[in-house]
Amino acid sequence: MKRLSILFFSCLLAAGLQAQGYYTKYYADKALKNTAQEWLKSGQWRNGFSKADPHETVNAVEFYLQYQKNPSQWQAMFEWLEKTDLLALPKGRIPIPGTTMVASVEDDTNRDLDRQRPESHYHHIDFQYVVKGTERFGIIDHYTSKSNTAYKPDVINYDYDKSKTRFYDSTPSEFFLFFPDDWHIAKVKTDGDDQNIRVIVIKVDYR
Repeated sequence: MKRLSILFFSCLLAAGLQAQGYYTKYYADKALKNTAQEWLKSGQWRNGFSKADPHETVNAVEFYLQYQKNPSQWQAMFEWLEKTDLLALPKGRIPIPGTTMVASVEDDTNRDLDRQRPESHYHHIDFQYVVKGTERFGIIDHYTSKSNTAYKPDVINYDYDKSKTRFYDSTPSEFFLFFPDDWHIAKVKTDGDDQNIRVIVIKVDYR
């Protein structure tokens, strides 16, 4: 009877979690989660960067762990972002000094959701920072999504349930980080009149 009860409650828990959806990598270690949240709030990662804060969707544990594995890369990126006039940069690919990273400066327009493809990456983290305008991102649920393309070269696309998708607007006051478990849709049309944006996209190594 005890085993049946445990199995029953486990099934209920699994069903409850699936109903809530799965949108980013889950960590059960409470101490690690607390450490990561305190580290994020402390701003130790900033290296002088004061232009924007992490969006609420940023996975604090993933950010914390990845930063510890490659601090010089993150430090160089945030220093470059702080010291560079991001609005004055020419459109295109701009190397970040002292690193192998390249910033993609994109002047673009948000589009209807049906025109945009969800994606994720295995070997890179998407740092996305809108420095002009408002961009809408969608984050899709893993349980109700499935890949519809081959993985190539570091991107894979998905079929997804729109009703399970979470949407967030990005402005110059916040940046987004999409880790491999953050399956996302970029440049979705917002409710505003002006759909023109400038966004800085940087591929950070995932280790």
